[in-house]
Amino acid sequence: MTKLRLTKNIKSLAVTLGVITIFSCNTNTESKSVSGSKSENPYQEKVDSIIDLMTLDEKLGQLNLPATGPITTGASKSTDVVKKIEDGLIGGLFNIKDHKNIYEVQKIAVEKSRLGIPLIFGMDVIHGFKTTFPIPLGLSSSWDMEMIEKTAQVAATEASANGINWTFSPMVDVSRDPRWGRISEGNGEDPYLGSQIARAMVNGYQQNDLAANNTIMSCVKHFALYGAPEAGRDYNTVDMSRIRMYNEYLPPYKAAVEEGVGSVMASFNEIDGVPATGNKWLLTDLLRDNWGFDGFVVSDYTGIYEMRAHGMGDGVDVTSLALKAGLDMDMAGDAPGIDAAFIKNLKTALDEGKISITDIDTAVKRILTAKYQLGLFDDPYKYCDENRANTEVATKENKDFARKVAAESMVLLKNENQTLPIKKSSTIALVGPLANTAVNMAGTWSVSTDQEKSNTVLDGLKTVVGDKGTVLYAKGSNVDYDLELEKRGTMFGKDIPRDGRSDQELLDEALSIANKSDVIVAAIGEAAEYSGESSSRTNLEIPQVQKDLLNALLKTGKPVVLVLFTGRPLVLVEENNNVPAILNVWFPGSEAGLAISDVLFGDVNPSGKLTSTFPMNVGQVPIFYNHKNTGRPLGNDQGNFEKFKSNYLDVRNEPLYPFGYGLSYTTFDYSNLKLDKKSINLDGEISVSVDVTNSGNYDGKEVVQLYIRDLVGTVTRPVKELKGFQKVEIKKGETKTVTFNISVEDLKFYNYDLDFVAEPGTFQVFVGTDSNTKMISEFELTEK
Repeated sequence: MTKLRLTKNIKSLAVTLGVITIFSCNTNTESKSVSGSKSENPYQEKVDSIIDLMTLDEKLGQLNLPATGPITTGASKSTDVVKKIEDGLIGGLFNIKDHKNIYEVQKIAVEKSRLGIPLIFGMDVIHGFKTTFPIPLGLSSSWDMEMIEKTAQVAATEASANGINWTFSPMVDVSRDPRWGRISEGNGEDPYLGSQIARAMVNGYQQNDLAANNTIMSCVKHFALYGAPEAGRDYNTVDMSRIRMYNEYLPPYKAAVEEGVGSVMASFNEIDGVPATGNKWLLTDLLRDNWGFDGFVVSDYTGIYEMRAHGMGDGVDVTSLALKAGLDMDMAGDAPGIDAAFIKNLKTALDEGKISITDIDTAVKRILTAKYQLGLFDDPYKYCDENRANTEVATKENKDFARKVAAESMVLLKNENQTLPIKKSSTIALVGPLANTAVNMAGTWSVSTDQEKSNTVLDGLKTVVGDKGTVLYAKGSNVDYDLELEKRGTMFGKDIPRDGRSDQELLDEALSIANKSDVIVAAIGEAAEYSGESSSRTNLEIPQVQKDLLNALLKTGKPVVLVLFTGRPLVLVEENNNVPAILNVWFPGSEAGLAISDVLFGDVNPSGKLTSTFPMNVGQVPIFYNHKNTGRPLGNDQGNFEKFKSNYLDVRNEPLYPFGYGLSYTTFDYSNLKLDKKSINLDGEISVSVDVTNSGNYDGKEVVQLYIRDLVGTVTRPVKELKGFQKVEIKKGETKTVTFNISVEDLKFYNYDLDFVAEPGTFQVFVGTDSNTKMISEFELTEK
């Protein structure tokens, strides 16, 4: 059946029901309306006319989001989906990723259900669709907002070409605890940087025009505070003061709302003793009434049901709690064994007076409005274009861009004696369990990637070296001595098969090729699913079998380059002390091998900077740069133990690698820090400039970072806060003057009463290459 005929059928059905106006074409002005801050709803009349025709079951159906297709989280799967769609009992689906399947399912909703209301189709398009970019923690290390926005735009183009119109991204949870596996999905520890990335991602997905066929609705998650679980254990309790929430954890979510994000996902954790999924203060008082959000809120996977385990009551109790709190859509609540579905329990709740029909109608209005914004009532099949699916997905242009992004995201942690870059004419021994495993290159939450098509480190080295040099390969070791642990870290089709040889045989083979080489590249670290959801760790070191391999390679006397795969900050004290060069590649995506090779051979000069602090050991966790002082702070020399000061007996206070840290093949010198004035008033602005000189032998990029410190406040203030950054390209021998403008808005914080204020007093300004910069000046903020 052609699209034209289907569209006629929809309008014909509308006429039969007496609601032709609800399917009429939108004006261009309406098509560019994006949810986010409160505004007049241009679709209100149309939405109301649909709701007037709906039965209670059909209303509840719009709030029902079952999972179909491959399940990537949780343990449940919906059944009887087709019949439920025909009966109007489903509002959307997720985990279908093929445009042909989506077309057929949408056809059922439009042609066979009574009202013909189209479905919304969601998916975890987290860091790319078919073309996969670095994991978000790696992507954040690029500090390049324009590039990050474009990755989301590419992902939206590819996903929408395959029928997807809604993504559960970006994840903007601030985290200071690398034990937590989902730190890999976020942007690190800093609320300012996280806010900039949140804005970039939302803009990339939505492009301020949700009705376009190459944009998709964004869903910011996990609201809220999910990145601060006790003990770093996923899904665990989160407990913090409001002042910490407002100043340190909430800003990235708020930034996404201000940027017009269309939807919000509630988090699994509790807040002030009430799970986020049923927390009215969070979902209504703060999100809607205070921030002005007018999109819709969806639960996380079986999130409503899980409130029972929190101790919030039975199925009727928790569904009532969620709906009254302001949650609109129930994800995977319609699965076997889940006794908390909206569609199942809200009827009873309504009969018992725990909710009202107005509560239900309000949620339905938000879902229908989103479908209008996406243009689904105009053309339900707009995202099912076979030509686009065949021509706009995994294109050479997209792959080339992914290669560039991956290289820009890598962080050079050490480069003793200019071990890097490697000459292409070298004989290279490539060793390690992550050297030749395509399925691990994209990292966690890459559910739509063609894992087998990602290029490996071995592929990349051979391609880039060509006939100029020689690449020898040996696996060297398994991922872990512990087979069961290895299985848990190589799930979802990302296995690294053991080949039957003993650990010693694997090691002997590696040493054999190492002794024939000029340089050794050791591709080791975490496997893809060692981080991500439900992948918390208490040991943050590289698995011991790989450490043993690395130590054996070092004993050969050959220069060793550690190509580190990781989804979190690791403890690398031993490696930092002994390995000449360490390149942190995170999980670089579908073009991993080529991007890694570009950096190893110097075709790309590394410019990534850490967005999460790397600890000396796990006992320092949580560790982050923008902490507060105690009343007994340690002196400037963090290495000297002082009794009755805030320090450890057994380890220094400072981290191994600080926030903002990252080396280059060249060197950058900072000088001539200037402020254009010594004081400003509450209406003023101050200009800060610094000269940055490329004093090395390579052209390069430097992330120039600006921090401030509020020396005296009515509440305690952090020792340093990021307030600006610029990524600048500087040719060797060149000096560039980098300028920042600081306004009073940059000096504001939430005080004891949660008022957003700037308080007069002295402020220090720091500018440099990372958060440890000592280049400092100061100015006064005055009342007048």
